[in-house]
Amino acid sequence: MILAALAVLLVIVVVVSTGMGYIPISGLEVLRIIVAHVVDPGALPAGMDETFPVVVMDVRLPRILTAALVGGGLALSGCVFQGILLNPLADPYTLGVSAGAAFGAAVALLLNISAMGSFSIPVFAFGGAVLTLMLVLYLSASGGGFSSNNLILSGIIVASILSAAISFLKYVADEQVSVIIFWLMGSFGSRTWGDVGFTLIFVLWGLLVFLFFSRDLNLLALGDRSAASLGVNTGRVTLAVLVTASLVTAVCVSVSGIIGFVGLLVPHMMRSLSGPDNRRLLPAALLAGGILMVTADTVTRAVLPHEIPIGVLTALIGGPFFCYIFRRKQMGRTSV
Repeated sequence: MILAALAVLLVIVVVVSTGMGYIPISGLEVLRIIVAHVVDPGALPAGMDETFPVVVMDVRLPRILTAALVGGGLALSGCVFQGILLNPLADPYTLGVSAGAAFGAAVALLLNISAMGSFSIPVFAFGGAVLTLMLVLYLSASGGGFSSNNLILSGIIVASILSAAISFLKYVADEQVSVIIFWLMGSFGSRTWGDVGFTLIFVLWGLLVFLFFSRDLNLLALGDRSAASLGVNTGRVTLAVLVTASLVTAVCVSVSGIIGFVGLLVPHMMRSLSGPDNRRLLPAALLAGGILMVTADTVTRAVLPHEIPIGVLTALIGGPFFCYIFRRKQMGRTSV
């Protein structure tokens, strides 16, 4: 019931958001345009302004679907990181993946690389994130396994080094510094159907991998020793899931820039609704993350008088909200 309600709500949010903007379009007209495009691409529904299909299919819908996929991907990765590292403060950026993506994107922007067109920055960001992940895994490996403490410490060390490198790039960027700063704050502007397809492939792949290991993830929450005694190959499962979650995060960051608190808050919110079982928690987090991200993007795009980077909005909303949740849990423990 929860998954069905979240799925219906996500569809409603996407349709309503697509109709909002400088040119208002009703939800019924949005649905007519989408159906007409699926049945006969290029066809114009009867009695409709010819600019409406262009606005919906070429401008708004790719941006909104990309936002939904990125929000879902970050929420999925947040669930996995919190479960594997046994740390409620873990999020998709814990292993320094965001810093690696930011460094790669900053290099592409600084050197004005355009060999791959609009995909140049995402490709460099993805490459930086993957290289960072490999370095973190290399530093944290010990005795054939990966401890949560080593992973977190390695991620902090690498992220600190890359943050200093990004600061140096901004210092030497001169006129390009504003472009780098804007990318780092996150945005879904100018997204295309290519971004939708690229993100969709990795997010669905991540969901399938996480669901395949969902039973093992449930047992790993008991601790490595307990999971191993119940037949879980902790080293193999941990490596496979962490690499998958990091790659999903890398794809999301390469498309949208750095957007915080979604992967931190959504798992906590959904865990209170669907429970800790990852077989229900992961799909719920995927849908809820999409709803939250589309809503936030709609606020920045169509509600506020001037569009602000979505990373700024999620931080302004997510920070105080997380403080409230954390404080409520602390008060609950104190009362017990």
